[in-house]
Amino acid sequence: MHIRPAGSAPSRPAPMEYFTGAVWQEPICDPAETRALMALMVTFAPGARTHWHTHPLGQTLLVVSGCGLIQSRGRPVQTIRAGDRVWIPPGEDHWHGAGPDTMMRHIAMQETEDGVSAVWLEPVSDADYGQAGG
Repeated sequence: MHIRPAGSAPSRPAPMEYFTGAVWQEPICDPAETRALMALMVTFAPGARTHWHTHPLGQTLLVVSGCGLIQSRGRPVQTIRAGDRVWIPPGEDHWHGAGPDTMMRHIAMQETEDGVSAVWLEPVSDADYGQAGG
């Protein structure tokens, strides 16, 4: 058993090549500890979002605070709020992030396959993000 005290793992800015806007990540667990599960607490500033991406084994999001947006390619943008749990099936193109005027924090959980937990695609355009209607 290993207890990692709160605040012992530093917050880090999310990689700019996969996100738009100010996004912070805090590791919860990684495959080196769990063999397959990766989990992060992710905090999005208003307007911040992931790029389009997929997960080889799917992803679960648990929104812990704020109000955000999520979209699967070809479908309408949807609102997600604190307490919502979202399952994204394997291989589904999607993005998620904060609302235009609100921060959003979620726990992102996904398993790795051959060391890969996400396949990153192109940025979400401002026009596509704006489809949410603010």
